Amino acid sequence: MPSLKELKGRINSVKSTQKITKAKQMVAAAKLRRAQAAAEAARPYQERLTSVMASLAGKVSGDSAPKLLAGTGSDQRHLLVVVNTDKGLCGGLNSNIVKAAKSKAQELLGQGKTVEFYLVGKKGRAPIKRDHAERIGRHFDTSNVKTPGFEEADAIASELIEMYEDGKYDIAHLIFPVFKTALSQDPTVNQLIPVPSPEAGETDGKADAGAMVEYEPGEEEILEELLPRYVKTQLFGALLEREASEQGASMTAMDNATRNAGDLINKLTIQYNRSRQAAITTELIEIIAGAEAL
Repeated sequence: MPSLKELKGRINSVKSTQKITKAKQMVAAAKLRRAQAAAEAARPYQERLTSVMASLAGKVSGDSAPKLLAGTGSDQRHLLVVVNTDKGLCGGLNSNIVKAAKSKAQELLGQGKTVEFYLVGKKGRAPIKRDHAERIGRHFDTSNVKTPGFEEADAIASELIEMYEDGKYDIAHLIFPVFKTALSQDPTVNQLIPVPSPEAGETDGKADAGAMVEYEPGEEEILEELLPRYVKTQLFGALLEREASEQGASMTAMDNATRNAGDLINKLTIQYNRSRQAAITTELIEIIAGAEAL
């Protein structure tokens, strides 16, 4: 049984930890408001750009279609762009993203495809390296900036497009968390390059609206400009969703840690009081026994 001094030291240590987790929870809550607002503000632009891309892509086909839309004609080599956080203490967020990435990799490998990883953020490198060390191609470090923004998304997109044009891969998939609530951040896998064509239902639903639009210059020239912007926008949105998801998961994790620390303090305090009472009782018994002996 631990001594009273040891119990008191453990109580003080847990109280110090509780203060830290409480402070981190408050910081995450303050950052979450800004990160959530930024992520939600970017979604309408992404949706509208996707709608415009669908309208244009439905009118361009064959040899006139840009390579970012038409593809390489093969689907053998796949690049998985995995967006993780740079900091820990955010619950199971990174492990869920890594799990989704590994699941997608296993699915592609099971089909006989070639898989390579492009890692954004630091926290996903070690767990992916354990199983796919030879498949990690490149990584992009976002830890040197306070909040990754469009400049970082532009740099990532430029590198991915350059790799695509150099024939390094055929299809790129973007794996990132989508912020729902502070308790829920869902890992999502989307095809990034080549830009996915609109679904048949979407094309049919926009046929009447698209028939009334005339583009100047032509659709091919507009797509040449919009396709890289679309890739950058998707990556920018993924970085914003990552920031919101990180702060939400961190706030929830620190809240749980604070509660657990409080429960542990209560248990240790009860144990300390019982041990102290037992020591006092033992001393009283010894004093009374000594007095009776005299």
